[in-house]
Amino acid sequence: MTIITLTSDWGTGNHYAGAVRGALLRQLPGATIVDISHHITCFDIMQASFVIKNAAPHFPKGSIHLIGINTEGGIESPHIAARYREQFFVGADNGIFSLLFEGGEVEAVELDVLQDTDYFTFSTRDVFVKAAALLASGKPLADIGRPYPALNEKIPFRPVAYPDKIIGKVVFIDSYENVFVNIDQGLFRETAKGRRFLINFRSPDDGISQLRESYLDVVPGEKLALFGSTGLMELAINQGKAASLLGLQMNDTVSVDFFND
Repeated sequence: MTIITLTSDWGTGNHYAGAVRGALLRQLPGATIVDISHHITCFDIMQASFVIKNAAPHFPKGSIHLIGINTEGGIESPHIAARYREQFFVGADNGIFSLLFEGGEVEAVELDVLQDTDYFTFSTRDVFVKAAALLASGKPLADIGRPYPALNEKIPFRPVAYPDKIIGKVVFIDSYENVFVNIDQGLFRETAKGRRFLINFRSPDDGISQLRESYLDVVPGEKLALFGSTGLMELAINQGKAASLLGLQMNDTVSVDFFND
């Protein structure tokens, strides 16, 4: 069974997702097509990489992930296919692949696939679908493109750890307006060493000094911090919209101060 996923910034109020699904089914009638998301903010490869990175590992080996974000190809962002952790990813190398593939061996090729139309504005339908069909048929990467050894690098902000502080950034806000910070549980524990702490994101009065295990650990309307299924720190409000109510946006700074007393 061939599993193909779609992630894009097309939305669902137009024909784009339907056209790609139709093109896939024409070439792979038995394929299972899964929409990861079509509500990525337009051209936002940081957001797209977060969504795909947290969804793809749960798919079976051999799954093919088509990425419809800023897909027009060119010298600076060629169309590529890559194998990473026994799954395939197809898209334009606009920096998103370097964000997706953090650790582990990557095999990539620049696609040598003739598209089926004379138009160059819908690469997901006209190029990526064809590449997916070839991969699904068992074609090795070497048969559909030439070696592509160096991905375009997009360097995200990394959290900075000091003996008594961690400084991170907001990297994602979900549809509930839960706020994800690029501080993972391992770094937090390693730096905290069991000490008292305060998570700061605007003013000291807004700080959070305790970690919770679920959103229901506080009463509705109360703010909280926890480490959820992504492994990253989340700031949330039980049954509320944390991003709006706490005044947090993408790339805002969040710091954690640790105290020895």
